[in-house]
Amino acid sequence: MLHNVSRSLSDLLGKDYMDAVKNAAIEVLGIDSAIAEELAETKVDFFPPEFGERCDKLAARVGEQVIPPLSVKLEGAPTESFRRATNVNAAPVGGIGCVRVGQDGRSYIAAKSEHYHIPLGHSFPGYQLITKARQLGIPNATHNNTRGYITRLMERQIIMDINGIDKPDERLQEILNSKEAKVLNRLINLETGSLAVEAAIKMILTRFYRLDKTFDAPKYHGKIPVFLVVEDNKEGLEANYHGTTVLAQTLRGMWPELCTRFEEAGIYHVVSVKKNDTADFEAKIKRYNEGDYKTAGFLHEIILMNYGGIRLKPEYLQKAYELCEEYDTPTVADEIQSCMWYEGMFLFKQYKLKPDFVIIGKGFPGGEYPASKVITSYEMDSLNQFGALVTNGQEELASLAYLITMEFVRENGSEVAKAGQKVDEALAGLVAEFPDHITCVEGQGHLAAIHFSGVEEAAKFARAVNGMCIDVSAQLYKADCPPAVLLKLPLIADDIVLQILIEKFSMALKNI
Repeated sequence: MLHNVSRSLSDLLGKDYMDAVKNAAIEVLGIDSAIAEELAETKVDFFPPEFGERCDKLAARVGEQVIPPLSVKLEGAPTESFRRATNVNAAPVGGIGCVRVGQDGRSYIAAKSEHYHIPLGHSFPGYQLITKARQLGIPNATHNNTRGYITRLMERQIIMDINGIDKPDERLQEILNSKEAKVLNRLINLETGSLAVEAAIKMILTRFYRLDKTFDAPKYHGKIPVFLVVEDNKEGLEANYHGTTVLAQTLRGMWPELCTRFEEAGIYHVVSVKKNDTADFEAKIKRYNEGDYKTAGFLHEIILMNYGGIRLKPEYLQKAYELCEEYDTPTVADEIQSCMWYEGMFLFKQYKLKPDFVIIGKGFPGGEYPASKVITSYEMDSLNQFGALVTNGQEELASLAYLITMEFVRENGSEVAKAGQKVDEALAGLVAEFPDHITCVEGQGHLAAIHFSGVEEAAKFARAVNGMCIDVSAQLYKADCPPAVLLKLPLIADDIVLQILIEKFSMALKNI
């Protein structure tokens, strides 16, 4: 069971900073001093028992009409592809915990955490501290040259957590000052995961090409950079996903004619490596460090939620990292989808990996703001300020959302692990009960993919479950990818929510 955490703004942000905020609120906004004191010092319960009880009551009414439907018809101005994909009935008018209330007035279980970015569900009480910060007049908008105190505090906390440091002491200062390879001590604040991956790719490319004319000749000037990515089941590129910028999309086989022109011109190559096959990885990294070629970087997720939720094995990634270090090839652990869903917040730490870049986002701000980060080392810190500039990347309240989420998950690490194990066990029970339909469950814990014996069966199951107002998605369109139905439950999904889901899933499977 998740533990409640109670914190005030002063608890999270420190007395000295909040004294300055209170003084500004009184002098600038004309707020009464007693009110300012109350806003800064009053503790907020992050997960009070009554919140969990209300979540469970609404989850038990999944599919029911809980409010009158919205009668206003409004389409907006979408592109054709978005128009075809939109489900207006399920669009939110409210929500609590694992449950969203749609425009049709019915109760929906957000079994994919609204596409992977609300680990703490809807209306998480801890985020009330953001409202208090607004009332005190803490500005959200800053810029790169005026990164606020909260953002700087958040940066320090991430470096502490990622390096296993409990408090800001001499060891932290040693980490921050380190120039050793693989020591993660630099962070760039960006808006989306796509931009964070793009920044990592650009840092890698500075080893081959100059960012601008002021830069010296790169380390591997004249070599053809080769990016290694995870292969799909047709020896292609569709298994990986690292965002929507053009460079990142070329890594997954999009823009094929453009990619061909890049390869023909010797600008860069993209090469796929087989999943969980160390021999293939070793052969390819050796091959592409000969002649004009030089491996530029290995980009990977740990759980391929865009390719059947397939999990890369620890021993595979550990060996791949050894080879990358041997061949001076930077590693990029893309944790946009997995970050915050596991004990310790970073899945790569459980794998005992030492990446050169870690990409985080989605789960950390809890759906409150778009806010992603690229975390790297002194060695890879190769861009000038304008190389990865984002005007809104330093938002103070987004950084506060990070701190709130991190505080709650840090205090509940063991409970997060137990909950993930329960998800694994519950889904394993479905495999045992319905072996004719389900072949296996991939992923780990809350990030799960149910693999079906056929495309039609997976599609029928997803339609049936969606018809019960449970948000899952069928992944049926990838190259030779096992037909799969994807889940990503919020961390706050308790035994009651899990039982409801398994009962509904069993009902759907019996009717296939």
